[in-house]
Amino acid sequence: MLITWISLAVLLFWAVGAYNRLVRLRSAALQAFGALDAHLVRLIAMLGEYEATSLPERDPSDARAALWAATTQFGASLAAARARPLDGQTAAALQTADQVLDTAWQAVVRAAGSADPAERAAGPGAGPEGSPARPGEALAAWNARRDQHIAHNALARQQFNDAVAQYNAAIAQFPASVLAWLFGFHKARPL
Repeated sequence: MLITWISLAVLLFWAVGAYNRLVRLRSAALQAFGALDAHLVRLIAMLGEYEATSLPERDPSDARAALWAATTQFGASLAAARARPLDGQTAAALQTADQVLDTAWQAVVRAAGSADPAERAAGPGAGPEGSPARPGEALAAWNARRDQHIAHNALARQQFNDAVAQYNAAIAQFPASVLAWLFGFHKARPL
């Protein structure tokens, strides 16, 4: 009888410890997403600044409108992911929106590169700090800022993906997988 009680006590303490580990790993993944979210919000703000300072009369292209639409879509996907950062569908939507945003930015760069050289030199535009610059120079400055944001985002994304990998590994291990199933821990999707 004593051995039974000792076995149950050991099982209970193990279950509590395993549950706490799963909660801690899920919390670490959520915190990592919070850091990534902050970087992605800065990228959206930078693209908003670009939209505000670019001159529509100089750049009436569809590429600029597509960039703004992609930025809006990305912001909506980020808001959905913020509510459920470990959900596979919201992570997939955010990843797709990120790819669409990157494609739209590249289209803006290509459109600026293919514009008529006389038109590009026609007058001053606004650089990222509000300084006068030719449209091509201004876009190059914006492109450099965007590249900096992408580099910071890549580091935060890797930290999130590492936290998700640790969390997914923990909920897949037996017997912790039984607790994960019992308490509703679901596999997360990396970005």
